[in-house]
Amino acid sequence: MPDAQLGFGSTDNSPLPVNRRSFLRSSGTGLGMLSLSILLNQSSGAESSLGNSSSAPLFRPRAKRVIYLHMIGAPSQLDLYEDKPELKRRDGQECPQSFLEDRRFAFIGGKMSLAGSPFLFRQHGDSGQVLSENLPHLGSVADDIAIIRTMQTEEINHAPAQMFLHTGFGRGGRPSFGSWVTYGLGAENDDLPAYVVLLSGPLGGAGTSLWASGFLPSRHQGIQFRSTGEPVLFLNNPKGHTAADRRRVIDAINKLNQVQLDDIGDPEIATRISQYEMAFRMQTSVPELMDLSQETAGTLDSYGAKPGQASFANNCLLARRMVERGVRVVELYDADWDHHSNLRKALPSKAKDIDRPMAALIKDLKQRGLFEDTLVIWGAEFGRTPLRQGIDGDGKQTNPGRDHHKDAYCMWLAGGGVKGGTSIGMTDEFGFSAIERPVHVHDLNATVLHLLGFDHERLTYKYQGREFRLTDIHGKVVSELLS
Repeated sequence: MPDAQLGFGSTDNSPLPVNRRSFLRSSGTGLGMLSLSILLNQSSGAESSLGNSSSAPLFRPRAKRVIYLHMIGAPSQLDLYEDKPELKRRDGQECPQSFLEDRRFAFIGGKMSLAGSPFLFRQHGDSGQVLSENLPHLGSVADDIAIIRTMQTEEINHAPAQMFLHTGFGRGGRPSFGSWVTYGLGAENDDLPAYVVLLSGPLGGAGTSLWASGFLPSRHQGIQFRSTGEPVLFLNNPKGHTAADRRRVIDAINKLNQVQLDDIGDPEIATRISQYEMAFRMQTSVPELMDLSQETAGTLDSYGAKPGQASFANNCLLARRMVERGVRVVELYDADWDHHSNLRKALPSKAKDIDRPMAALIKDLKQRGLFEDTLVIWGAEFGRTPLRQGIDGDGKQTNPGRDHHKDAYCMWLAGGGVKGGTSIGMTDEFGFSAIERPVHVHDLNATVLHLLGFDHERLTYKYQGREFRLTDIHGKVVSELLS
């Protein structure tokens, strides 16, 4: 397993990077005994997180935890966040060629016609944030969110773009965003995973790679919880076996693993020991966590949540319950946003699914005193074109949608040190390109890590002779987002 280096510390007195194996050997403490003692002592925080050599972020953290809302398939920013009167006025007209030069599209070709939004827009809150009629509930918390209107990515198709957003690279093998965060910050609750994933609908094109740990130790990968049925598969004891039976089995397995760990020193064996212990503790902690019937009728109604169902609303409420109990990163993936056709009907239906729960989540976090140090992120892998797509057999565009668009789209952030009520960047009159303050995916990730207390250039992991990081070799903090 490669050695990791974390060069954290004050800017005036930064410590030299510490080689983890060298530290453990020089301390006279075997890696296996260290890992087991951490488990037995029930410690928390980055220092108790196996494999971290420092517990001090470089900056004062504004956020301690993250709730990431990813809309699989990419919603149309032009029908949710970006009001373009000129695009509406010229709806159906042929697009000027100057807007199409050197531009890539995933599917559409030939004659390109402009597509104005069929939806109304208005301003919300004291800040005047502009939102479409599809997001009335989000409008009630408009002063709490910061909208980036000029997001840019480098990938034009779903799976690579999803990977790029979450790992900084368009192909598999790199650690996910949540893995980097838990690698740097460790866990807050010894009875629950530090990184949990919830789905409403099918997986994205990139599949489980979106929450994989890549070359980081595997204990940093995300753990998928199911909203209905058994929350984690095979967590419960087999029929006829008691908790005491399971405890004896785990103790025996851990003794064997410890012998092997002491012999060869593979950190993945320490991961195996910790996961057995975590699974045993989760048998008690997880059922209570996932039981939404404990919530008041008023809370359930505010989210539109219904116990026993698999929905985005339920997952938003579960996310609040998780961060309240110390889960470091919760990612919610909501599917079916790929509207190449039928946008006029499909998009309002999907927006209705998420609008009320998102607003309720922000209000609930504020009411419980969690908003100031919980960062909420909403977005997708890319946006949608200002061009009409969806031609029937007669050559008529009777049920149009929009194609993929990587050059300018919208994401928003709230809580955790974010300056609410702000709007970052501006696009041209059709929404094709950023004309003011473009924000690259690497810039977004650099900013999120900054809010969590890290210099994105120094949160690194050495693998195959190279220092890797979430932002690759790019990224600048978007200072306008910071409160």
